[in-house]
Amino acid sequence: MDRKRKGKVVVLHLAVRYPFAGVIWQLLHHLLGFRQLGLDVYYIEDHRAYVYDPTIESGAKDPSRNLKVIGGILERYGFGERWSFLDSATEQYVGMSRERCMELFRDADMVINLCGSTEPREEHERSRCLVYLETDPGVFQLELARKIPTTVAFARSHKLFFTYCYNIGAPDCLLPTAGVDWHPTRPPVSLDEWHPGVGPAEPRAFTTVGTWQNNGNDMVIKGETYYWSKHLNFRKALEVAARAKQPIEIATNLTAGPDYDRALAGGFTFTPAIPMSLDIDEYREYISASRGEFTVAKDIYVRPRTGWFSDRTVCYLAAGRPVVTQRTGFEKFIPTGVGLLGFDTPDEAVDAIGQINADYPRHARAAREIAAEYFDAVKLLDEIALAAGI
Repeated sequence: MDRKRKGKVVVLHLAVRYPFAGVIWQLLHHLLGFRQLGLDVYYIEDHRAYVYDPTIESGAKDPSRNLKVIGGILERYGFGERWSFLDSATEQYVGMSRERCMELFRDADMVINLCGSTEPREEHERSRCLVYLETDPGVFQLELARKIPTTVAFARSHKLFFTYCYNIGAPDCLLPTAGVDWHPTRPPVSLDEWHPGVGPAEPRAFTTVGTWQNNGNDMVIKGETYYWSKHLNFRKALEVAARAKQPIEIATNLTAGPDYDRALAGGFTFTPAIPMSLDIDEYREYISASRGEFTVAKDIYVRPRTGWFSDRTVCYLAAGRPVVTQRTGFEKFIPTGVGLLGFDTPDEAVDAIGQINADYPRHARAAREIAAEYFDAVKLLDEIALAAGI
């Protein structure tokens, strides 16, 4: 797509707070995509929260380690003079000055509150168009429907609402619209950063990357609890690797316990997510060297039929690596069967792996084609810019 839009965009996010490769790539895909559209792009992180230091697995008041990582990456991609971080401990801006940030908020044609990472303050609300871009749907919709005062106030600060709950408003989606005019969207990927053919022609193992068990943000809908974790769905599929006679490796933090033992007995292997997930190049190499991705989704995305799709999974597709993933309703909007295969049961998962292995080159080509057609950052972010009047 040729560059065609002119304007100024500020992205708010939390890459310094959580400097994991998946989070950083999420940010980069937006910065690079907006820039490719021809827009003047800046990154400001001013959520006022302490950062998480993954080297000590704890929160930290001193952000210097994380700033060094993120600052170096932004410099590498041409944003070296276009970012700022508000240190909550010192109230000082690192990178662009406070004055420059305030100027950008006033002048920007659009400010993207990516992940809803930032509680809007007066300076954000002065922008022409503050956009809520939701990557993890569920809790926000329920709290809005229940008229939780802080959530209602948060929503009122925004002009446009985008969500990865692509099925929102459909009869089979359990999440309420809560009176919001939602714009469904999908996770964008910068196709120039992920290339098919990197790594072995036919790698041995399917893989996935992520936290085994998440806590908090469970939802109750009509008296039934939906869980903000995918380990419950993984438990239903722990014999898939052995049954499919296909090596599957999970890069995660699980090292012992009943789930670990069952997974090993079921043919799965494990590798630590850290340090690989702290380096964007190692993370990309890991995905590119995989045969494909085998994964499940969090319960809060599956049973409510959200249509949600993973921004990690789109990286596998863009790298030309086929994906076998649990259905969330996304199959209503994205073609499946070649390159991307969905499943509801372990039997379907085993069959999907078999289909890929029967003609791997065909599925690998189709994976990249799906990424280009449905997840290209330039296409998806152009829709946001258009909605914002840019």
